[in-house]
Amino acid sequence: MTRTRWILLAIIGLALALGSLLFRGDLPAAEVDAKYSNGASRFLPMENGARVHYRDEGAADGAAVVLIHGAMASLHTWEPWVAILGQHYRVITLDLPGHGLTGQVPEDAYGADAFTETIDAVVNALGVERFVLGGNSMGGGATWRYALTYPQRVRAMILVDSVPPGDWRESTAAAAPADDAESERSAPIGFALLRQSWFRAIARYLDPAPLVEQGLLSAYNNSPVVNQALIDRYYELILREGTRAAILNRSNSYSRNGANTDVSALTQPTLVMWGAQDSLIPVRLADQFAQRLPNAQVVIYDDLGHIPMEEDPQRSAADALNFLDRLPAVNK
Repeated sequence: MTRTRWILLAIIGLALALGSLLFRGDLPAAEVDAKYSNGASRFLPMENGARVHYRDEGAADGAAVVLIHGAMASLHTWEPWVAILGQHYRVITLDLPGHGLTGQVPEDAYGADAFTETIDAVVNALGVERFVLGGNSMGGGATWRYALTYPQRVRAMILVDSVPPGDWRESTAAAAPADDAESERSAPIGFALLRQSWFRAIARYLDPAPLVEQGLLSAYNNSPVVNQALIDRYYELILREGTRAAILNRSNSYSRNGANTDVSALTQPTLVMWGAQDSLIPVRLADQFAQRLPNAQVVIYDDLGHIPMEEDPQRSAADALNFLDRLPAVNK
């Protein structure tokens, strides 16, 4: 056998070995669903064939609070708040299309409109007419978009490190380039990779384990809450069959802007909460929300990152409760 052939075989062998280490198949949906659902879990059939995972918990006779998770996350991110707010309020959480136990949906509908329709379908199915709507990160964007679409249904909003209208980031980036540069350096690598076409071409076959742990440590500001159970939850929900394909389709189809992004039209009381150490969405955008929302108040957590409701659930939930308790009473 020639030297060239030996080298070629060695390269092929090394490639196969690396491939076996990097490749990771999907986990069966039934297996993941059994592990990450609980007694409160329900599944709402949608007209397009999707099945939306949601939970309706807390005080059954309390005013309704609907909470929406961020990108790559699931309704589990709100469990600490559900335990606290649920003592006084009815708390509804759900997994958006492409996330959690809702997972991949027919027609790959993962745009902003699909999120609005999903939220609306759940509250309609539960007979909830008016409610407080809150969201973290991408879920914050889904919150203000829903409020723009159905303003009469949203009593108040809670925006936690929320995605802003896309033009804000463009118009304010020049004012704080160092801030943005620092955020870019410390942000989860996975989000940067998803912007690369070569990575999207292979991502659905790769083992996401290294990206999951790095991304969580970054998003949670290296909080001790990032333990093995949390890492496993994100990892296994991403590996749920169809979810990696859904993530890639969502990264291609999701619009930050939507038809209407004039949040100044929203007059509802709004609590804007932000971790000053957020490596994903700069804290200066909290001021942008405060300036443009006519009835907003802001709480900044100097020591927290992108996920305040998990990093410090007691402190953040106490602020949320203080806000909720001051709202005018509503007929439930």
